Amino acid sequence: MEKWFEASGTSLLAISITAIGIYVAVILFTRIAGKRSFSKMSSFDFAMTVAIGSILASTILSKSVSLLQGVVGLGMVYILQIFVAILRRSSHVEKIIDNNPLMLMDGKQILHENLKKARVTESDLRSKLREANVLELSQVRAVIFEATGDISVLHTKDENVELEDWIIQGVVR
Repeated sequence: MEKWFEASGTSLLAISITAIGIYVAVILFTRIAGKRSFSKMSSFDFAMTVAIGSILASTILSKSVSLLQGVVGLGMVYILQIFVAILRRSSHVEKIIDNNPLMLMDGKQILHENLKKARVTESDLRSKLREANVLELSQVRAVIFEATGDISVLHTKDENVELEDWIIQGVVR
């Protein structure tokens, strides 16, 4: 426990220089690869964000990972992300890599089997409806468990507004 607060000037300098170097590398690679690098549009995008965070932490804080090794690892993750983004243009590859969104509510009807598949409780569902400012179940057009793990609540006060099929294309009912 006494080592928690110990650090040499050299180790602090090394951490500072490494942090600056890997930070510059992240900015550079993100500028090259684009904003998609940190989006949550698919499960692969989420994995990319986690991988970058892990590489940053291990490069900055671990003596066993050099700055050069961290930058190369980071570069490879960005290259993989770009490569997979290109491959995802094919519907066959997209089906393999991405999860399908799942409908949790169809209008006022709660789809209990889909709640079980998504491991979402009715309490979670009520919470998301409240977050979306739903006051009555009659306002709900659909609740969708997105491929990213987010829950989208599609609602309106106007009972005459119908949900367009294009919006829910690819959603599993």
